[in-house]
Amino acid sequence: MEITITLTDTQVKSAEVEMADIQDWLENAITVRADIAQKNIIEKLVAHCNENEIALAVGVDAQVQQAYDLGLVMRAADVVLDSGV
Repeated sequence: MEITITLTDTQVKSAEVEMADIQDWLENAITVRADIAQKNIIEKLVAHCNENEIALAVGVDAQVQQAYDLGLVMRAADVVLDSGV
């Protein structure tokens, strides 16, 4: 997936004071955050499968999908929509 963001000239100048490479910083930030979420999803799935004697899917991609399929996790955007916010 490719994600594009738009910054003003002032935002770029300000960010460059803190970051040597804005693109690298952003890619690292989202990668680290996604890895944390993935770990949390798999922990939740393993606990659920063990408690309910459900066979655990094999491989990270399959396990994340299984967590979605079992309703253990959902997209944050969907949570906001469900709450009426």
